[in-house]
Amino acid sequence: MSWFPRPSTPAAALRDLFALMRHRSREQVIAACLAVLITTIIVIEFIVDPQIGTAPPPRVVEVELYAPNRTDADIVADQKKDQAAREAWQKERQQQFKKLEKQLGIE
Repeated sequence: MSWFPRPSTPAAALRDLFALMRHRSREQVIAACLAVLITTIIVIEFIVDPQIGTAPPPRVVEVELYAPNRTDADIVADQKKDQAAREAWQKERQQQFKKLEKQLGIE
């Protein structure tokens, strides 16, 4: 079962296209070539894009596993330790900004 009319081979289609293009003006031929070129570039970009690594790399998320028999006191102690580390990091960061402020003369 053929959906296309009788000379529907690729060679016949190309011959028909070239016959049509022979009877067109120079500007129409240039426009058609540019349209085919732009379409080809877009298709090539879609084919090449997944292979060049433009996607962000996978993120590694580290998870700390806790024992199932932890007590509430252990949880509170861990939270206090984490809070102290966070506050120390924030103070260090603040000191870095103060040092930068002095270097740049910002008040």
